Amino acid sequence: MSALWLISAAGTGAGGIVGNGKFGSGKLSPRRYIGIPQGLSRLYVLTGPTFLKLFPKKIHAKPFATDTVWNRFWTRMHFLWADHAYLRLGFTNAHWIGPDMVRTNQPWPFQLAQWKKKGVKTVINLRGGKGSFYYLEKHACDKLGLILEDFGLTSRSLPTKQEFHDAKALFGRIQYPALLHCKSGADRAGMMSVLYCHFHLNQPIEVAAQQLSFKYLHMKSGMTGVLDHLFEVYLRDVAPKSIGFYDWTQSPDYDPVAIKANFTASWWGTLITEKLLRRE
Repeated sequence: MSALWLISAAGTGAGGIVGNGKFGSGKLSPRRYIGIPQGLSRLYVLTGPTFLKLFPKKIHAKPFATDTVWNRFWTRMHFLWADHAYLRLGFTNAHWIGPDMVRTNQPWPFQLAQWKKKGVKTVINLRGGKGSFYYLEKHACDKLGLILEDFGLTSRSLPTKQEFHDAKALFGRIQYPALLHCKSGADRAGMMSVLYCHFHLNQPIEVAAQQLSFKYLHMKSGMTGVLDHLFEVYLRDVAPKSIGFYDWTQSPDYDPVAIKANFTASWWGTLITEKLLRRE
């Protein structure tokens, strides 16, 4: 990113981020969002790559620590730039898919606090347990009293029999209302939303599969389109035999590797998802 940001941390009333009046003063100060420690009067962040080069040992320290204010600050800096979290400061890609489940992109800690106030009790993380995002999320959930469930999925491969089984069991045991998220809230969140709508809300697959849509920034034409292909195969080849979706995924006939091998993404869709958006 080439945008010039000036982050003022002298106090809640001292300026904000240049060019964005949203972060003016008071409780909406950038220090509150990003977690800049007291005593750091001003921090100039010229570009993401520049900042990462200025403090490589701090930014790339692993594991990402959250035990002190300063450690959380450095972890947030990595999250801000390396995880492209600056794009999600004011955009959550949040959509309620039922009365008790909301899908979003990767939330900031302050956004988790907002969801807590709205009644959310459980957070389902679809990204796995590595990276600065996870340490911040776990720290925030522990602090807020939210239940964090880790359920890793990929957007380029299809779920296994066990993952379908575990997803159905997960929806049956968690406390609601709940929030599920991946990084962008588009692909893995879309897949899990389909399963939630079908397994928990009893929606037919043709209806539930609408959770994989450009409305949620999902790209069907790229490599992530293999998720759509799964449901297309089921509706075309299996559903006419009156075999339920879950029963099919638990049977010997379900072969995720073979289904993926028969899928071909378009060149332009692949360019967008793999090179431009770099979806996980």
